[in-house]
Amino acid sequence: MNISVKTASHTYEVIIGHRILAEAFAKYEQLFDKADQIIVLTDKHVWQAQEKYFTDNASFSFKTYIMPAGESCKSFENYEAVQTFLLEQRSTRKSLIIAFGGGAVGDLAGFVAATYMRGIPFIQVPTTILAHDSAVGGKTAINHKLGKNMIGAFYQPQAVLYDTMLLSSLPEREVLSGMAEVVKHAMISDAQWLEEMLEGDLVHLPEQLLAQYLASGIRVKANIVEQDETEQSVRKYLNLGHTYGHAIEAAAGYGRLAHGEAVMIGLVYCLLLSERYGKITRNFTKRFLHFAVANGYPFATVKDYSFDELTTYLLKDKKAEYGELQFVLLKTIGEPFMQKVELTVCQEVDNELRNLIAEVVS
Repeated sequence: MNISVKTASHTYEVIIGHRILAEAFAKYEQLFDKADQIIVLTDKHVWQAQEKYFTDNASFSFKTYIMPAGESCKSFENYEAVQTFLLEQRSTRKSLIIAFGGGAVGDLAGFVAATYMRGIPFIQVPTTILAHDSAVGGKTAINHKLGKNMIGAFYQPQAVLYDTMLLSSLPEREVLSGMAEVVKHAMISDAQWLEEMLEGDLVHLPEQLLAQYLASGIRVKANIVEQDETEQSVRKYLNLGHTYGHAIEAAAGYGRLAHGEAVMIGLVYCLLLSERYGKITRNFTKRFLHFAVANGYPFATVKDYSFDELTTYLLKDKKAEYGELQFVLLKTIGEPFMQKVELTVCQEVDNELRNLIAEVVS
């Protein structure tokens, strides 16, 4: 299936399906023919698992640069190393980058493409569930030791080619990490869809249902990005769960807690805030937490980090303005809104979260 993403900078397609890589590549034959060289940026785990499938389906010649896996891919050192590789290969403005990997590879490759010679084209070929979110919408970034995704650019790909066959080798933890973003998309858009997920098992979804959920999530994101490409208004809704989640992720040290695991913790924190500022009930929050714990999300890790530790990262959130914290919250499921929250309230709700986790996990 094809999903169109229409932004102010340009329009592109997300092609999603099972074993569609060769067909999708063929659709962009003219783009490949125009490139003086094609550079595939990937990581060592993805390339080890999927090199044969990629190579068998690519009808064009390419050079490969293999990067470290995980968040270390998004370091200044790796960013510089990739730029050095492009310069050594004498890449030009007519060169094309293919990001072949998960969210970290896509974020890094997109920022490299945005900044090499002030911008060259790139294509996203996601290999994880999590990347159904990160590959669409043009957010690119690398990490700084003082904050995640702080150095980046809005830069749209030429296309997103999403072959769900590439998901078959994902470990369970990666599946859970990715599904957290799917749950987030349901929470900001569709109460009935969320209800359907709350009754199920996120890890062992039938292939067709997984593809349906991913396509639905991409449509939610595409619709929001079309309205607000550079996150001036409604695009902030896509950050539901991310303010507190990023703080937990950063406090843990990037890579120790999977991004989606941190986001799922952040979603429960936002539900607690939404009890105060919206119409979410404590019964629903507890039900959601039970669902998340039953699916294997590591809520017990919250106790490893004090609120004081998290505060440093909360105040560095990109949505913070003039020292005030801004959270995406829910009036009801499917109705997100922005809310300024004082740090003292954040601490109270952090304490509520810890008590609720102790109650449910025990």
